[in-house]
Amino acid sequence: MTALPLIARKIFFGNPDKASVQLSPDGSHIAYLAPREGVMNVWVAPRDDVGVARPVTDDTDRGIQNYFWAHTSNHILYLQDRKGDENWRLNCVDLRMNDIRDLTPFEGVQARVQAVSHKFPEEVIVGLNNRDPMWHDVYRVNVITGDRTLVLQHDRFAEVIVDDDYRLRFAMATAPDGGVDVFMVSDSGEWQPWHNIPTEDTLTTHFVDFDGSGEVLFAKDSRQRNTAALFALNIKTSEKTLLAEDPKADAQDVMLHPTEKRVQAVSFVYERKRWQILDESVRADIAYLRTLGDGDVEIVSRTLDDVYWIVLQLLDDGPARFHLYDRRRKETRFLFTNRKDLEGQSLAKMRSVVIKSRDELDLVAYYTLPLGSDSDNDGIPDSPLPMVFTPHGGPWRRDSWGYHPWHQWLANRGYAVLCVNFRASTGFGKSFVNAGNLEWGGKIHEDQIDAVGWAVAQGIADPNRVAVLGGSFGGFSALAGLTFSPNVYACGVDLVGPSNLITFMESIPSYWRPALGLLAARVGDPRTAKGRALLRKHSPLTCADRICRPLLIGHGANDPRVKQAESDQIVKTMHAKNIPVTYVLYPDEGHGFARPENNLSFYAIAEAFLAQCIGGRSEPIGEDFKGASLEVPIGAEEVPGLGQALAVT
Repeated sequence: MTALPLIARKIFFGNPDKASVQLSPDGSHIAYLAPREGVMNVWVAPRDDVGVARPVTDDTDRGIQNYFWAHTSNHILYLQDRKGDENWRLNCVDLRMNDIRDLTPFEGVQARVQAVSHKFPEEVIVGLNNRDPMWHDVYRVNVITGDRTLVLQHDRFAEVIVDDDYRLRFAMATAPDGGVDVFMVSDSGEWQPWHNIPTEDTLTTHFVDFDGSGEVLFAKDSRQRNTAALFALNIKTSEKTLLAEDPKADAQDVMLHPTEKRVQAVSFVYERKRWQILDESVRADIAYLRTLGDGDVEIVSRTLDDVYWIVLQLLDDGPARFHLYDRRRKETRFLFTNRKDLEGQSLAKMRSVVIKSRDELDLVAYYTLPLGSDSDNDGIPDSPLPMVFTPHGGPWRRDSWGYHPWHQWLANRGYAVLCVNFRASTGFGKSFVNAGNLEWGGKIHEDQIDAVGWAVAQGIADPNRVAVLGGSFGGFSALAGLTFSPNVYACGVDLVGPSNLITFMESIPSYWRPALGLLAARVGDPRTAKGRALLRKHSPLTCADRICRPLLIGHGANDPRVKQAESDQIVKTMHAKNIPVTYVLYPDEGHGFARPENNLSFYAIAEAFLAQCIGGRSEPIGEDFKGASLEVPIGAEEVPGLGQALAVT
């Protein structure tokens, strides 16, 4: 295999050039996220002249990650937390006055944007837990004046739903068994039982939106079936009409007309995304967009008159491509890619495969091979390779086909890369999700080991050179791999993963506590002796003394979901038993790393760590610690070059 040039880490993990492209509701302007002096901010340009874009925010710290247009088309709203604490504040940018107003100026309070309607362009519906950390009361917030009007104060609902007229319609409360009770507000303002979502359906049944009349509710629903289909629910008659379904996959994206709110298309993803067209008015548009070339196409923004769309073209071996689509002319104009430096790089294709678990479940998996390693292009390298297994987070998420920076980075370093949708992953029906209940350290772990075993049996992976790298639940999976199956992996990398499921469950954020019944039903119940025994059994900390392979841990000190203590306690246990571990801590991060400087520093360490353990290529740390906040409380000597790099930062 001919060695290809190393692609610099900063190309994979530095700031993107452009991201989150959105049209103003009136179509006059385009906004996007882009760096301003190295920090992600919101930029705005006329629709037909993106070259004159100007920044309209001036964040100098973590960067802005989430924003949207108000329906005035003159205001942009964005959410920002402090050092990863997820206490989001809602801010408004007045584009005419060049002014920024904090709409939710409360310390230690989380704002949740719950509804935005074209019928009330100057107002949004926001949930705030400023009265009680457990409960988000509902407010109407004026984006221009900042005035807040209380709509609902409550101590019972995990979620409240309003329609486009900003009328309270439904609310959901988690039942003690993990199911969801749905209430409908009566004409007199009383909450009355309307529906029940059984525990087995809570992760596969969700309300989507109302139709234009407000009398029909669209829902993804798995009740009385396995996969979640899209239904129309008549609120007055309770009539339920099937709109779209797939026998192997849940309904995913639902495309609605911006103002009329009729369903136009629904996507389903098993191995690849498939669109089902329901509205003939968009059939020709979707057909035209498919002619853009390889990859999957998504419509990510639309004007209220539905004349202009922002179209995202997703590839597996190149940067995402943004296009402006004019529906009247049936023409697209290419705007830009999200990472210009990726253009023309030698990137690898991603392959999909369905792997059988030991109990015959179908596990949809994706893998990437280094360029030049498979001379006959049959999906099997010419000889077994060192491999990195990357379990996803959640676990109630899924891996999908497309560009993934970990896959491309690691493949460029000479590794095969494998990810798998183990049981509990979403998108494959409720039976598959529910098969992961109470199995965090049990059958979910077995699925992951089976996927690695498949790669070894196929000749993809060298059994003596397999690493595991994951974040959040993927970090838990890395810890579980090194403790429950200590001889499978040659090393592990854990990012913000829980090590003790009892302390993890007992330290969840206050605003998660209304859903404790759901977590208890799916992870284990810390309130009962039986539940605590299961959580203890499934906790990597319980058998940390089994770890016999190198371990690298990264954590954000302000993580509200998986507290820093989860990493502290397993590091302390390993250190007490003289088991080597390297611990990297970031005082200005939370659940994952938002600052690119911190990302670059951690992946520089991970790359040196993996190269030492399983023998891939490595780019020197070089300048990748510049501007990062990392601290290494223990184990710097375990990673080549780490101590020296710390000494000069």
